[in-house]
Amino acid sequence: MIRWRTTFLVVVVLLLAACSTPGDVASPEDGIGFVAGDGSVVVVPVEERVLAPELVGTTLDGEPLSTTDYSGQVIVLNVWGSWCAPCRAEAPELVEAAEEMPEVQLIGVNTRDLNPAPAQAFVRAFELPYPSFYDPDGSLLLGFGQVPPNAIPSTIVLDESGRVAARMLGEISATTLVGVIEDVRAAE
Repeated sequence: MIRWRTTFLVVVVLLLAACSTPGDVASPEDGIGFVAGDGSVVVVPVEERVLAPELVGTTLDGEPLSTTDYSGQVIVLNVWGSWCAPCRAEAPELVEAAEEMPEVQLIGVNTRDLNPAPAQAFVRAFELPYPSFYDPDGSLLLGFGQVPPNAIPSTIVLDESGRVAARMLGEISATTLVGVIEDVRAAE
């Protein structure tokens, strides 16, 4: 009897393990998994940069927003969710970077929040000084081949020509972000 129970438990554990993917974490709001960023930072050489897709949508407050509104500027796109613990940890760092580099336009891309209210509360709580797209299904991110739409948080830096110049997967610090932006500018 004990051998049968042990065998049964081993089979159940193996079946459950086979149904999960390392790095996947379920969003508490929607039950859809996401891949936590691995902390990698890639600065794309100037000759390999590709034009970023234009992002057009609405903010968390329903106002129109487009990346073309900031043409000619370095743009930092930060993908986040109100339910994401690493996003909460990095929010003060992004605010610090925005204050340190006011000539750079930060834009959030809120994803997987099926209702904008928690995301709006997140913005208020962390006093984010920049707009965020409301992108509950992640469709705005599909044009970026360099960043998987399911890696949260992710940060993309667009150079002044609107090309993808860098990407960071996972939580970042203000020091890292400012350093990457300085590297992007120096390479142009």
